[in-house]
Amino acid sequence: MLEDKDRIFTNLYGLHDPGLEGAKTRGAWNGTKDILAMGPDWIIDQVKASGLRGRGGAGFPTGLKWSFMPKEVKDRPHYLVVNADESEPGTCKDRDIMRHDPHLFIEGCLVASFAMKAHACYIYIRGEYVDERIALQKAIDEAYAAGLVGRNACGSGWDFDVYVHHGAGAYICGEETALLESLEGKKGQPRLKPPFPAGAGLYGCPTTVNNVESIAVAPTIIRRGAEWFDALGRERNSGTKVFCISGHVERPCNVEEEMSIPLRTLIEEHCGGVRGGWDNLKAVIPGGSSVPLLPREICDDVLMDFDALKEVKSGLGTAAVIVMDKSTDIVRAIARISYFYKHESCGQCTPCREGTGWMWRVLTRMADGNAETWEIDKLLDVAGQVEGHTICALGDAAAWPIQGLIRHFRSEIEERINAYRADRPHVAIAAAE
Repeated sequence: MLEDKDRIFTNLYGLHDPGLEGAKTRGAWNGTKDILAMGPDWIIDQVKASGLRGRGGAGFPTGLKWSFMPKEVKDRPHYLVVNADESEPGTCKDRDIMRHDPHLFIEGCLVASFAMKAHACYIYIRGEYVDERIALQKAIDEAYAAGLVGRNACGSGWDFDVYVHHGAGAYICGEETALLESLEGKKGQPRLKPPFPAGAGLYGCPTTVNNVESIAVAPTIIRRGAEWFDALGRERNSGTKVFCISGHVERPCNVEEEMSIPLRTLIEEHCGGVRGGWDNLKAVIPGGSSVPLLPREICDDVLMDFDALKEVKSGLGTAAVIVMDKSTDIVRAIARISYFYKHESCGQCTPCREGTGWMWRVLTRMADGNAETWEIDKLLDVAGQVEGHTICALGDAAAWPIQGLIRHFRSEIEERINAYRADRPHVAIAAAE
């Protein structure tokens, strides 16, 4: 369990003043000029040493990603783009950071941009986040008025501007290159890579795209020391993480906890447990709707970090924990998730454009029992053909929930098909013929 002294987001629940003066009393903007005076290379080395991995889903080492930017600014300016699109179902951590701790985030934008020699940062915020955009813009205006950003930011001699761009509510724009396309005023469709954004990103210039949480924690890590952050959690899974727990728990919440906390401890200590008790648990989606679900027997002991969840064929993703008790129609729940990915596919890649709709239609029939048992393997085969064969990871995100369902709850699909046939003898006869 994380001690209060180790928390980074001390106003996650909005109990204190989110404004500049309130943020300063909680440690934001403390010694920022001194941090910048240490130079870009030192800042990147500190982030590397901390073991921070991207908090947006992929888990790529943040400091290493920053180091990919060109060392010198030549004929093209550098940019930092922050992905505040947060459209993964079940995920709601970034919105609370932007509403209640915006100055910690803005300070992170300055520090990260300086480390990558970027004089401008664009924050791409989800279309539905209207109140969050207003709160964030208010904090940015406060920072400008206080001289913390803008010309000679924090008295460092570094000019820095930060802009908020409001998206139109498309899930695909959470993919970093589709986000860049949208930011440039084009249709939000993923780009082929290479070139990667560090070489040719926003407006063809060197760009790094990071998640809100990844950026917001950077100044605190540097202030407290990379060793402090690296000491939390397991090896290769360092630090704290904001978990979003929803579904069939007594008290759904966002909570900052230590990485590698047991899933059961997370649910029971912070959410009051599963509705009806732990024995009433059926399954958990541990990292947002795109990762495979886990049945109760795995949830008993699994740790909440990148490597532990990978070992059980799931993923930490955005750490959005969706809890489902035994009242859940698990087949219909995954069918509903499949519809989401079918609806949000940009249609650029054939496997995703055609496959997501096909998988949703088959799974919807299976939810009713109106299918054949051989179709289960066919569905699994098509999911495998969609996975890994698209420009971006939306194809994977559509396939993984279905793969997880069949891996752990195949018997439920078969029972439903058999029950449907038993109620309709003519269906069974037609199938046999």
